[in-house]
Amino acid sequence: MTAELQTSLQDFLQYLEQQRRVSPHTVLNYQRDCQQLVDYCHQQSFNDWQQLKPADIRLFIARLHRKGLGARSIQRLLSAVRSFYHYLLKEGLVDHNPAQSVQAPKAEKRLPKTLDVDQMNSLLDNTPADTFVACRDRAIMELFYSSGLRLAELAALDLRDVDFGQQLVHIIAGKGNKGRVLPIGRTAIDALKVWFDKRDQNGLYQQQALFTSQQGKRLGVRSIQQRLAFWGKKHGISEHVHPHRLRHAFASHMLESSSDLRAVQELLGHSDISTTQVYTHLDFQHLAKVYDAAHPRAKKRS
Repeated sequence: MTAELQTSLQDFLQYLEQQRRVSPHTVLNYQRDCQQLVDYCHQQSFNDWQQLKPADIRLFIARLHRKGLGARSIQRLLSAVRSFYHYLLKEGLVDHNPAQSVQAPKAEKRLPKTLDVDQMNSLLDNTPADTFVACRDRAIMELFYSSGLRLAELAALDLRDVDFGQQLVHIIAGKGNKGRVLPIGRTAIDALKVWFDKRDQNGLYQQQALFTSQQGKRLGVRSIQQRLAFWGKKHGISEHVHPHRLRHAFASHMLESSSDLRAVQELLGHSDISTTQVYTHLDFQHLAKVYDAAHPRAKKRS
């Protein structure tokens, strides 16, 4: 009964992969979210996407919410369903998008956790560059903090993407398949040069990937996550250290120093400035703490 629904979904996923060229991770998210709608249609005896009305989508969302699915997950799921119906409209398989007007529950705005300047200095300055692995990991962390890269962006870098003369790194295909060029700070440049020398000493000058294992294989995202967590624990940092936290640190520290929201937006590769504005809240939190500690009329009486 749901064979036609399933076929349409598979065609949509193939369209995302082959024509939209979205990442495999994104395709997997779309598949997981839209499959839940297929299962719901099966339960409700729908056998045609045209049959669904906004009331059906609202009931579908309400059931997921009652089962404990969070507001953010529901927002993402609704976005996937809307995109799926846009595809069905384009293909002439439906004449309306029942998810278009459906609102997800409002999610509580959570601020991204970050590391302060002292924690970042502790993490970077205390990581040695004596062994192959430590030298590579130091360069990885310096580059994350210097340029605010996403994890997938850093993992995909090749040697040719780093321009030492101009002190730039070229992101060929960032999120949404958008490229950008980012500056690299002096300390990160120095760390990368040391890493390049270490690579050559280990006979890896033929490998194109920027960061590799000792066997010469490109370092994967999971391995990078594990290495950052290792150094965070080793240096006694109480907060879990992961790549996105270093990206948060880059953004919040840049904003604290410059107050240039548009520049930080460009550096992070955010298509919408509202995504970047969350860091203004982090900056305000920092200012509020300074105010509470320093202002004579703000201090609590002992």
